Amino acid sequence: MKILAVSLLFCLNLVSSAFAGRSKTLPEHLSMQRPIHAISMVMMHDVISPPVAARYYAYTMLGAYQIVSAYSQSIPDASRFTKNFHTTLNKDKYPDADYQVAAAYCVLEAGKLLLPSGYTLQEEQDKYVALLKKQKIKDEVIKQSVAEAVDMAAQILAFSKTDNYFGLSTRLRYTPVKGEANWYPTPPTYMEAVEPNWATIKPIMIDSSGQFKAIPPAPFSKDKNSEFYKLANEVYTTSKTATPEQINIANFWECNPFTVVTSGHMMIGFKKLSPGGHWMNIGLIAAAKRRLNFDQTVELLTLEGATLMDAFICCWKEKYASNRIRPETYINRYIDLKWSPLLQTPPFPDYTSGHSIISAASAEVLTYLLGDNLAYLDDSEVPYDVAPRNFTSFRQAAKEAAVSRLYGGIHFRDSIDNGYEQGVRIADYLIAALKKAGIQPITNIKS
Repeated sequence: MKILAVSLLFCLNLVSSAFAGRSKTLPEHLSMQRPIHAISMVMMHDVISPPVAARYYAYTMLGAYQIVSAYSQSIPDASRFTKNFHTTLNKDKYPDADYQVAAAYCVLEAGKLLLPSGYTLQEEQDKYVALLKKQKIKDEVIKQSVAEAVDMAAQILAFSKTDNYFGLSTRLRYTPVKGEANWYPTPPTYMEAVEPNWATIKPIMIDSSGQFKAIPPAPFSKDKNSEFYKLANEVYTTSKTATPEQINIANFWECNPFTVVTSGHMMIGFKKLSPGGHWMNIGLIAAAKRRLNFDQTVELLTLEGATLMDAFICCWKEKYASNRIRPETYINRYIDLKWSPLLQTPPFPDYTSGHSIISAASAEVLTYLLGDNLAYLDDSEVPYDVAPRNFTSFRQAAKEAAVSRLYGGIHFRDSIDNGYEQGVRIADYLIAALKKAGIQPITNIKS
């Protein structure tokens, strides 16, 4: 059976138009939504998995951050809050460069160097240069700004080669561990496990993948009176009684980079934004809502990207350590053979919930930077035919993202709750590191 891959609205112009006007306080060439969405679209095309996508967001933003930091006294060098990350920038070499133009271009250049199909970003870079010329920016300024960006992106590429990523392909192919309690590939495609060795990736800010160990999961059991059976039955019952609002919530936070549906003898795969991509877009929404300037926006998105990368590393460490069975497999074996979840079960173990960890961590870091009183409309999923939702805070959004996995039928309750707790602990550590580095809440803002 063949799989036909379809990327919903996979056209940068269409996606950009969906978010048009978001950065009203900044000139068009300094809107960070343009390079971020370009990066996201390439990752959609390449079907980049959630933890890998987070790594790319972190690295593509780090280059922009370092350029801004070199020119802005209010933005500390990233070496003050990261592990073994250092860059150099000779500003005298580019006396006519516009550092903000260089930073925006660097996101695209780093993406071009890092992503499998990064070469396709050349077209977006050409469009960006054309935009700069249209806005009467001098050719020498453009030339030196681009050169400065290329210099920094090369340093980011070199740093990326030190985190063990390129060693993953040399490891033995993952084989599911036998045992009733263990994860096993799920319908409809029974895809192989995603990034089983991701815990070997070196984090950006935390010390190690095992630094924030999750609360132990409920022990596996087939006994109908056991805690584990009750957890499974909750997933099953919730799916049978889900309200329209719960279904909307599940669909809104699906964020599955590659969902497969069957149609007769054909399988159709739909490409969508990753969980990290959704939270990066929330960062863009918040930056516009708070009317952040360019430097502040780069700072916000860089810290969000680093948060995502480290939170996913911790999550994947636990997933393949506990290696717990998914609700779909358990319910099919012991409750209802014909049951299927609302959402497609992702191809990796259940415990802990990735959405819960990265959403909790993101919400806490964003709350530290922008406060807890930010109401916003999240239209991140509009390009994928999912209606926008209103939120009163990042924490409200994170809690909804977490419980969406229960409504979708793909996580047990303790995976969600303990994953959320794990994410908060990660964020507490990150925020302490940011404070130590001199990164304070962005206070010169207004709604």
